[in-house]
Amino acid sequence: MKKPYKTLYIYYLEGQVKYRKDLGFGKNFIGNWQEEDSSFLFFDSPADNEVQILLKKQPHLILADSYSMAYDQWQGGIEPFIEIGSFIVHPPWNKIDTDHNKIPIILDPGVVFGTGTHFTTKDCLEAIELACYKHNIKTASDLGSGTGLLSLAAAKSGIDKIIAVDFNFLAAKTTYNNILLNNFENRIISIQGLAQDFICQPVDLLITNIHYDVMKDIIAVKEFLNTKVFILSGLLRSQFQEVLYKLSKYPVKIIKIWEGEGIWHTVLGEVDL
Repeated sequence: MKKPYKTLYIYYLEGQVKYRKDLGFGKNFIGNWQEEDSSFLFFDSPADNEVQILLKKQPHLILADSYSMAYDQWQGGIEPFIEIGSFIVHPPWNKIDTDHNKIPIILDPGVVFGTGTHFTTKDCLEAIELACYKHNIKTASDLGSGTGLLSLAAAKSGIDKIIAVDFNFLAAKTTYNNILLNNFENRIISIQGLAQDFICQPVDLLITNIHYDVMKDIIAVKEFLNTKVFILSGLLRSQFQEVLYKLSKYPVKIIKIWEGEGIWHTVLGEVDL
């Protein structure tokens, strides 16, 4: 299997694209990464005409910039494989030596970030391993799933049922693709939605590697205590201190804290009711 794309053509638009059947995008359209007030359209070949047609159909949109770059450049380079704890993560176009004791995870990131190289991702993978070693975990929620790597690791660690949630449709689609690549369609479900809407779902393990603006809402509600074990990650130093302060008011026990370069923090804890 070859890499999915050689060159990416990216169009940065101010405003959100309204999905309609007559967008006029062809087979070279990869997907749309939407932020609050902007959209990033990805194509695998130049799409100036398609974008101009879109701007005429949806005049609230403004083309702010466009650029092209190599796929590897967009992803910051993709390693043939990455070994993290008991796992070995590799893209589907790179075969790995089967003569090892690592647990393989196939990961096609598409154009979504999250290949396993970031401190928070690595620490979350280690936290999942530790959580599953210490507790009998059968269900989990992965809020802010990105490429789905943490959900895949949870399934590989023996967790039976996992909900992977991401607000961005392109991320949810990428997670679903990786679920299929690893044959976990009976154990992981990928959902496009708000993380806050799924905190009420009681699970054994709650995984959140997500923006602090979302995390602070998650840990503020009483349903946060519906889980047995939790992993909170993606936290900068000041955010980490805020989270620890809020957790100090709950009946929880901190199991381990990871710190990456003194900047990124990950917390593994358990609810002690």
